[in-house]
Amino acid sequence: MENKRFQRCVKRFFDIMVSMVILIPCIPLFLVTAVSIKATSPGPVFFMQKRPGYRGRTFCIYKFRTMRPGSEKMVKGQEVAKDDARITPVGRFLRRSKLDELPQILNVLKGEMSLVGPRPERLESLADYDEVIKRRLDMLPGMTGLAQVSGNIYLSLQERYRLDVYYVEHFSLWLDIRILMRTVGVVLRGEEKYRGKSLVREKSDKTGMV
Repeated sequence: MENKRFQRCVKRFFDIMVSMVILIPCIPLFLVTAVSIKATSPGPVFFMQKRPGYRGRTFCIYKFRTMRPGSEKMVKGQEVAKDDARITPVGRFLRRSKLDELPQILNVLKGEMSLVGPRPERLESLADYDEVIKRRLDMLPGMTGLAQVSGNIYLSLQERYRLDVYYVEHFSLWLDIRILMRTVGVVLRGEEKYRGKSLVREKSDKTGMV
């Protein structure tokens, strides 16, 4: 227990330091992205939405807007398809490169998110959580997570939930590092390259990992 508490403290320190290192040189990129969004599509630069965070506490998540105004409503648990007509031309690039997620660095610095953790869902999803799925709320939500580097859009909702709970139950700094390393691969190569290639191997007793 003490070891886990220590690792969580180190995780928070790591979040702050890495976020600062990323944020400062990325300011010009933020400006270019903002101008590109405004020049190619009417509407705000940022997409902001209430999401459940640690222990279900609500916070406002920040993203660069990638869809046309009025496109917020989605089928619960269903990812936006790559060829979705609601995605703007600039938004398509931002989603593919994951640059639309960069503003969440601000969420990390505010202590509302972590670099690694279960991705925050929409508030409506909480109604479907059972006692097992609720465990994904026992850690800060992340900019990237175990499900996001294990196929993500190619996984069913239940598969993503299972990986999120696995992450919470088996959290370690080493697992965080592995997830961050594979996230780089996902950004460079695309999610399809990791379809069917989970970062962990779950045993029947849910105690194993490779």
